[in-house]
Amino acid sequence: MPRAEAAVPASVRRDGDALRFGGVLDRAAAGALWPRALALVAGVRRFELADVGGVDSAGLALLAELAARAGGTVAVAGDPPGLEALREAYRLDAGLGYAS
Repeated sequence: MPRAEAAVPASVRRDGDALRFGGVLDRAAAGALWPRALALVAGVRRFELADVGGVDSAGLALLAELAARAGGTVAVAGDPPGLEALREAYRLDAGLGYAS
């Protein structure tokens, strides 16, 4: 999963109605990003993942919990390595809510 992008520190910032993530969203990043992302999540409608180099299960948990706290399904832009397979394994829909 992590490639050369692993050297890029994980990040999150607010960009209008989106949270824009960067780096690899792994276990270490999830814990480090949680306080900042939680403070920024109110009113978010999109997650921008184009600059994400990979996602592991902790990164997916971070995104799914933030989506829930944003009021439910969010639009997800970008398809970093690991995201689709983990979404399917955990039965999450494209907006990171539980698929029915």
